[in-house]
Parts: sequence; C-alpha cells; structure tokens
Amino acid sequence: MKVLVADKFEQAGLDGLAAAGCEVLNQPGAGASGLAEAVAKADPHVLIVRSSKVTAEVLGRAPSLKLVIRAGAGVDNIDVGAASSRGVKVCNTPGMNAVAVAELAMGLLLCCDRRLPEQWDAARQGRWDKKEFGKARGLKGLTLGVIGVGNIGQEVIRRAGAFGMHVVAWSRGITPQHASALNCEWGGTDTPALMSLAARCDAISVHLPLTDTTKKLFGKAFFDAMKPGAYFINTSRAGVVDEAALRDAVRTKGLRAGLDVSENQPAEAQAPWGNESAKLAGVYLSHHCGASTDQAQLAVAEEAVRVVRVFKQTGRAENCVNA
Repeated sequence: MKVLVADKFEQAGLDGLAAAGCEVLNQPGAGASGLAEAVAKADPHVLIVRSSKVTAEVLGRAPSLKLVIRAGAGVDNIDVGAASSRGVKVCNTPGMNAVAVAELAMGLLLCCDRRLPEQWDAARQGRWDKKEFGKARGLKGLTLGVIGVGNIGQEVIRRAGAFGMHVVAWSRGITPQHASALNCEWGGTDTPALMSLAARCDAISVHLPLTDTTKKLFGKAFFDAMKPGAYFINTSRAGVVDEAALRDAVRTKGLRAGLDVSENQPAEAQAPWGNESAKLAGVYLSHHCGASTDQAQLAVAEEAVRVVRVFKQTGRAENCVNA
C-alpha cells in the first residue's frame, strides 16, 4: 500500500507507517507546492494531510486513491462530496489534539482578562504600569459559555471548572443529562437558547465545526446580545465568525477576543499577513497553532497510523466521515 504524506508529519508516524508494511512517500511541502501534481505523480492508495486542501481536482488526479486521512479533527479542507462520488473514504483523528486546543483556549481567555500581551509590550518598551495593568476581573466566578461539546469543548469545560468558573454548555445535541455528567449547566440546543447564552455569559468559547449551519453563526446579532466587555474565544474555524461584526463589537461594546483562527490567514507555514482584527486593542491572535504541541502531534500521528493499519488489514475505514 502506497501512502503519500503531503504535510508535516511526526517521524514516529512515518516510522509506524513503514513498520505497517506501507510504501511511504514523505513530501511535507506537497500541499503548498502543488498537491494535484504530487498525487498524479505518486498515485497513492492513501493520502495524509493536515491543512492542505484536497479539492476535486486533487482527487481526480489519483485514480488509485482509496483513503484520505486528515491528521486532525476538522475536514473542511477536504472536498468530502467529491471524495464520496469517487468512492474515496475520508477519515480524521478526532480527539487527539483536544487537550492542546483546550489549553490554548484557556490561554487566550487569560490574555483577555489579564491583557498579558500588552503587559509584555510595555515591559519591552521600558515602561512600568502596574496602575493600568493591575485592573482585571479574575476568572473565578465568571460564567463561561462553551459552544460545542465535542472532545475539545469537554476539555475546556474541565479546565474552566478548575479555574472556578461557572460553565454553561450549548450544543445542537446536548441533553440536560449530558451537561450534568460534565458538571456544567445545560444551555439548550436551539438558536434562541444560543442568544440567551450570549446575553448571560461573561465569556464565550467556541468549539464548532464549519458547516452550512454554522457559517458566520457568530455575527452582529450574537455580538449585540453579548454583555459589554465580555470575552469571545474562537479556536475552531474562522468561518463560524463574522469577523467584521466582531471588530465592530470590540470597538463599540468593549468586547475582548482571543482568536486562534482568523479571516484570510495564509495557507503557508510562514508568510506576510495583514489582519484588521490584530490592529485592535483587546484582540489577541495566535497563529492557528491550537493543535501544535508535541504531545498532540504525536497522538495525531499515532492515530493516523492506526487508521492506515486497520484499513490495510481489514479494508475498514476508522473514523470515517463519509461512510
């Protein structure tokens, strides 16, 4: 079985694929330089990607392709419909990076409350300002709305509880019993409940996939409903937020925001980037690195290897999203 790895992948994962008897083609720059050409030349049975876009064109250039694995959770960079029409199974590695993303979400929340980047900037500029930066609410006792209670959302709930926050969870499928098992309050399942959640929470943390129903779900109406000065954290997908509406709310309502994903972010690992949100005081941007810890990437690689091994041995596609 020939496996093309088109993005950066842990060496332990490459070794695991080889140990499973696969012919491994490691081309970590293929996604940036031209994935369609790479798959046409390699004609792999399995394609492993992280952020590279697997379009219908890419799929059409690989007649032997049977399986695409997203080394991560979200699959919005893969044309799942086109894959399905070609009989190509699409799998992911859910939950493997949940702790890493949850840790970053809490870090962004702390930045919103303690304005840590501004404090660092002031220190670097040779300025001491305890009078200004000694003002913070503190997270203990604040109400945090966690929107989306998959693996990442659940890890955020656990960490927020350790900080002494009161957590209210919203999801399309959450039940009061599920919320109780997570030691948090049930926040409902529909749009009116979501708006009610916005109005009562001191902070919001978003953990939803990007779908037709979640695209720009967090727009003007949502931000209008939020408390003045509340915190908004997004470590899921940029497309779930109307970023222009968020900027307006930062300016007019004093919202603070922590974003690991943002509009027009480059596909390359390093590139020039101009972002309007980054220019605003009270907005803290990280570089879509929520899953980028050594622990998470090793776990993702190991799960991807397991998926390949099972597929090679049995033909069964684990974690398949288009079964």
